[in-house]
Amino acid sequence: MPFQKVRVRFAPSPTGPLHMGGVRTALYNYLFAKKNGGDFILRIEDTDQKRFVEGAEEYIINSLKWCGITIDEGIGAGGDYGPYRQSERKEIYKEYANQLIESGNAYYAFDSSEELEEMRERLKAAKVATPQYNAVTRETMKNSLTLSDDEVKSRLASGDPHTIRIKVPRKEEIRIKDIIRGWVVVHSSKIDDKIIFKSDGMPTYHMANVIDDHLMKISHVIRGEEWLPSTPVHVLLYKFLGWEDEMPEFAHLPLLLKPDGNGKLSKRDGDQLGFPVFPLEWKDPASGETYSGYRENGYFPEAFLNILAFLGWNPGTTSEFFNLDELIEAFSLERVGKSGSKFDLEKAHWYNQHYLRNKSNKELAELLMPVLKENNITAEADFVEQVCGLMKERATFIPDMMEGKYFFERPTEYDEKTLRKKWKQESPSIVAGLRELIKSTEDFTSDILEKKIKEHLEKNEISIGIAMPNLRLLTCGVGSGPSIFDVIALLGKNETLARIDESLIHIQKQQPAN
Repeated sequence: MPFQKVRVRFAPSPTGPLHMGGVRTALYNYLFAKKNGGDFILRIEDTDQKRFVEGAEEYIINSLKWCGITIDEGIGAGGDYGPYRQSERKEIYKEYANQLIESGNAYYAFDSSEELEEMRERLKAAKVATPQYNAVTRETMKNSLTLSDDEVKSRLASGDPHTIRIKVPRKEEIRIKDIIRGWVVVHSSKIDDKIIFKSDGMPTYHMANVIDDHLMKISHVIRGEEWLPSTPVHVLLYKFLGWEDEMPEFAHLPLLLKPDGNGKLSKRDGDQLGFPVFPLEWKDPASGETYSGYRENGYFPEAFLNILAFLGWNPGTTSEFFNLDELIEAFSLERVGKSGSKFDLEKAHWYNQHYLRNKSNKELAELLMPVLKENNITAEADFVEQVCGLMKERATFIPDMMEGKYFFERPTEYDEKTLRKKWKQESPSIVAGLRELIKSTEDFTSDILEKKIKEHLEKNEISIGIAMPNLRLLTCGVGSGPSIFDVIALLGKNETLARIDESLIHIQKQQPAN
């Protein structure tokens, strides 16, 4: 390999929000670079000015930042190979387009959109499966290969609209060594003469990305599978520009599929399938429509990265949880599969649940505090930490811990199902006995309470299956939750007794004993 150092680029287009598939591409590039002591470069490919969306570039940068993917060079970081926006590199591309014209590997095309459509319809009528502008059809079109030199010069001088197309050889095998897919061989007859310079004076993706990758000394091009059909054109451009010996290595990543495996997971699927497809919330500046993001849906960035890492790659071990440093250590392109990977919402929840449970109670309390504030609840930090300790095993997202709202407010409503099934004629007397026991307990800890209450129930031959749901109902208003002994120990004796008394009055008013 001719490169002294691994240099990879993530080169999104600012045509809208960054799809989670794009974040996965960025992640794999980043992991590969860091694993090999290389640089991760962010380049913005904004050659398609008609599709440019205000705010999209900032969104891309913020998304990478939230994920913890650090830019070594490029937009937002600077570097020695800028500018890093393609729209600021127009003159560079023009020079190489002229070089391709002069070497006979590209040509001017003056065809109007009507003439192009007429050509396609003519080929369709002739039963040509894939009508295209190629080595055969270009001989019948208006271009510098069919027009006289004088007419070409005249048209250029008068500013006639034109494009520049690559001149694809008629009979040639183009061989591509892909790190993930092995050798890919494409016959040039299957490739059309792609436009490499548009009529607006901007290069197309094909031209700009090859030139930028070469000038920025990119060693590996790691991108989505959708770009594999275009790669033969890129290989030809390297050859025609005399850079064949300095061509980067290619790796084309598998598609992200919908949960049912039926088709690519696209930007249009946002929220329609019941989960976000964007890392951050996005408000479309044109329609005003808002699309949800993983961050706003309560996912932790480390969970999001773990989800993405396994959508196409596996470590070859049974381990499923990796922080960013561990992913760097374990990652290799050789362990990226060829087949598309289905997104699994349950697995995504499972990952987030794991990272939530592994956070300290203090971290969780800090994250829960704003949610409490939104619900007009104030509480001491130490108490919130203890609540988080009891609730985190039952939560997937931070707001899920609000199921324990009863820790902060006395119940005024009671779970109907539990009330109907568990509140019996003898319930008031059972609870009265428990109340006295709780009142007389000096060492008010979970273990002591559990020991004393269970001894009391056994001694008096009272069903634990009736007594405990009754106690939970009176103190919390719900039918399930963390250990009731942990709950009342945290609430404290006075608060527990007060809740029992108040709830008995409420329930006896609302629900006559069975």
